[in-house]
Amino acid sequence: MAAIKKVFLYDTTLRDGTQSEEVSLSVEDKVAIAERLDQFGIHYIEGGYPGSNPKDKEFFALGKRLRLKTAKLCAFGMTRRVGKKVEEDPNMKALLSAETPVITVVGKSWDFHVTEALRTTLDENLKAIRETMEYLKKRTEQVFFDAEHFFDGYKRNPKYAMKTLSAARDGGADCLVLCDTNGGSLPSEVAKIVREVRKAIRVPLGIHTHNDGEMAVANTLVAVENGVTQVQGTINGYGERCGNANLVSIIPNLALKMGREVLPKGQMKKLTDLSRYVAEVANLGHWLHQPFVGGAAFAHKGGMHVSAVRRHPATYEHIDPETVGSRRRVLISDLSGRSNIISKFQEKGIEFKTGDPAAERILEQIKDLEHKGYQFEAAEASFEMLVHRTMGTHRPFFKLKGFRVIDEKRSEKETPFAEATIMVEVDGTVEHTAALGNGPVNAMDNALRKALEKFYPELSEVELLDYKVRVIGAGGTGSSVRVLIRSGDKETQWGTVGVSHNIIEASWQALVDGIRYKLWRSRGILPEEKR
Repeated sequence: MAAIKKVFLYDTTLRDGTQSEEVSLSVEDKVAIAERLDQFGIHYIEGGYPGSNPKDKEFFALGKRLRLKTAKLCAFGMTRRVGKKVEEDPNMKALLSAETPVITVVGKSWDFHVTEALRTTLDENLKAIRETMEYLKKRTEQVFFDAEHFFDGYKRNPKYAMKTLSAARDGGADCLVLCDTNGGSLPSEVAKIVREVRKAIRVPLGIHTHNDGEMAVANTLVAVENGVTQVQGTINGYGERCGNANLVSIIPNLALKMGREVLPKGQMKKLTDLSRYVAEVANLGHWLHQPFVGGAAFAHKGGMHVSAVRRHPATYEHIDPETVGSRRRVLISDLSGRSNIISKFQEKGIEFKTGDPAAERILEQIKDLEHKGYQFEAAEASFEMLVHRTMGTHRPFFKLKGFRVIDEKRSEKETPFAEATIMVEVDGTVEHTAALGNGPVNAMDNALRKALEKFYPELSEVELLDYKVRVIGAGGTGSSVRVLIRSGDKETQWGTVGVSHNIIEASWQALVDGIRYKLWRSRGILPEEKR
C-alpha cells in the first residue's frame, strides 16, 4: 500500500481534555485556546458537547463569531436515543443549533456496551447509528463517526464491530474514527486491526486513542502507518484517567520521522509555545520531561554527554531543538565536566578564554556546593552569580549590615504575622527599614525591597513567583534545607537557590541572588568592589 502523505489533525482538548481531573476551562479559556490552535494549523477543533451543559452551549454561541483561518469547528454528540425518532431527539437539535461545519457523533461498536450500557438490541444500535448519520449529513458539511471501544469490540466480536462501521458509512459518514477508548490495546493489535478494516471499508479512517497503557502515541503512529488519515488527540495529552493521545508528541513524529504533511510550512517551530500556552491557560505546570517541548527534552547534565554534544549535537539529540521551538540546555551539577562549564559560558554570553583556570575553580566550587545540598539545574541565576564572583566580574550592589525577623502568633485563633528589620549599605549610605509580611520570608523580601528601591527603582518590577523548600538528609527538624525561589519581571523569569540549617538563612541567600541578578541584568557587570 502506498504511503498516504496528508494527515489531518483533530484536536479534542476543549472536550476530552477537560475531562482530566485537574483541568477546568472557562468559556473565555476555550475561545482563546481555539484561536491559538487555529493559528498553529490544526485542521479540526472539537469544541464540546452543545447538548450537555451551559458552558459548551455558550462556547458554540461565541464560536459562530470566530473567524478561523485554518481549522473547522466541530460539535460533538451521541447517536439518537434508543427508541426515539431521530428528528425528535433534543440532542440532534442541540448539535445542529451549534451551526458548526462538522459534527462528530460517537456510537457503540462493542456488543458488550450495546447490551449492558445502552440496554438495547444489536440491531437497534445499528439502526440508531445509520439514522443519526443520515439525518445530520443532510444538514451539515461533514459528519464523522467515532466508533467507541472499537478495538475492544473488534477483538471480541469482529463481525459486529464491522457492522457498526458499515452502518455509519451507509449513513454518509465522511470519516470513521476507530477508538481505543479504554486505552489498553497494543501497537501490534492496532496495526493488525486497522489493516483489516482498511481492506474491508474504503471510507477514510481516523484514530482516537487513550493512554491507559502508555501506548496512545505509539498506537496513533502505527495506525497512520497502516492507512489512517485523521488523528485525534489533545495538547499535552490532557484527558480522562491517564489522558488522551498527546498531539504535541504525535505531530513532530508524523512530520519529522514519518514524512507526513501535517502543518503549514514554518508552524512546527511554534509547537513548544503552543504546548506552554495551553498549560498556562489551563493553570497547570508544564511537564519538565515532556518529549520534544519539555524543559528537560534537550537538557544535558553528564560531562561526557555535553562534550559530545558540543562536537556534534546528533550524538545525544534525536532532532535539532529549534525545529520544534525548543532549545538546548546545559545543566550544572556534580556530574558536570569542564565541557558543561564552557558550554554554559557560551550559552550565557560570558567571555571565556581557552585554558582559563577559572573554569576549573568554578567546577570545583559547584561540586563542593552540591555536596552540601545546592542544586543549580533550576537555579541558573545563582549559577551566573557564582561564575561572576569567581571571575571577578561581579558587583554586589549592596552590603548587608544585619537583619532580624520576628514571627508572632498572639492567640490560638489569630493568624500569625511576621516583621522583618533590615540594614543595608549602598555606596556608603546606610538604609535601615522594617516591613510586615504574611510570613517571615515575605516580610524579609518586603523589607529588602523597601530598603533598596530608592537606589534601584527597577526592583519594583520584580515578583516572587514561586517558593519551594526541600529537606536535605534525614536529621529531623535540625536538617539542612534547600530553598528554591523563582522570580520574574516583565521580560523574563529566573531561579535562585540557598542552602542552610536555618530556613531563614537559606531563603535570604536565594532572595539576595534573585535581587542581584535583576540588578546585574539592568545595570551591567562591573568589577567586584573591594571589601
